[in-house]
Amino acid sequence: MPIALAFFVHYAYLIVFLWVLVEQVGIPIPSIPVLLTAGTLSATHTVSHLYVVIAVLFACLIADTIWFALGRRFGNSVLKLLCRLSFEASTCVSKTEGYFTRRGPVTLLFAKFVPGLSTVAAPIAGQTGMPYPKFLMWDLAGSFIWGETFILAGRFFGDVAKKSAPFLHWLGHFAFFIFALMVLGFLAHRIWKQRKFLQQVRELRLEPTELKAMLDAAEASGNTPPFIVDLRHPLDYLPDPRVLPGALRIGPNELKAHSEIIPRDRDVILYCTCPSEETSAKLALQLHKMGVYRVRPLRGGFDGWKEAGFPLVDYVTEAPSADVVQEILPADSKSAVPSM
Repeated sequence: MPIALAFFVHYAYLIVFLWVLVEQVGIPIPSIPVLLTAGTLSATHTVSHLYVVIAVLFACLIADTIWFALGRRFGNSVLKLLCRLSFEASTCVSKTEGYFTRRGPVTLLFAKFVPGLSTVAAPIAGQTGMPYPKFLMWDLAGSFIWGETFILAGRFFGDVAKKSAPFLHWLGHFAFFIFALMVLGFLAHRIWKQRKFLQQVRELRLEPTELKAMLDAAEASGNTPPFIVDLRHPLDYLPDPRVLPGALRIGPNELKAHSEIIPRDRDVILYCTCPSEETSAKLALQLHKMGVYRVRPLRGGFDGWKEAGFPLVDYVTEAPSADVVQEILPADSKSAVPSM
């Protein structure tokens, strides 16, 4: 047996435990190759399937409990830290918050299958005030489903490989290189997706100083100011409920579903609290594809504007009601707006 493979077999449970723990803590090192490898080795009975599952559950339990407690204690600041660590930050907080709003604790059953959501699900559960016993039950169930899926996939591959002695010998000889290629492949794919997204964001985003100048110029000349949309989730309002001057609170899904509320005759500025403007940038790209071209994400989002020392105001209008839509649309479009 090759030295690398013998080392993995000897310390399999410790390696699985530490690798999964590191990923669940927030370091973007994919665990799937480790689970597939352990599952494959379980087919030859060199590694115990049961002990691998137990190692996965203990690792997830420790990491998720820590993040749950930190989310309950520190809230949004913990989520920002996790999103900066994640290669999938473009889908990070806003999507998980949306899942919890619609499905509650059921979100924990599938969160680990979605890159970027796995780690932030636990602190968001803590932030929402979910009881720990309830969180523990759903989280362990989700961890078990996630771990078993890839362990069994590896086991199936191992059972197939056993049917051919030459192939099994070749697989054992090059197991370390195959494992390394899987890890590097997962990392490269995640990095490529994130770099591509950030490149698109840089081409769109607006600096806080530019927006402040646009607002000042509109006020001085008596012109209509840019249409500003606050995309933050209700949980993100807790640290500071104020908004940028003239901003409307509209959720990403509502904004896409009711694109008629977006004026076509002036600039539209979107902002959120995600690092690198993930939510607002992603939505801006989607709206561009829908034909709304004068829409841009605000660099730094709410925090960038606040740190620059620019004014924030108390929020007045609660939702894009029919009256609000009538006010923000161009005059020639008002007659086409259905009542909401």
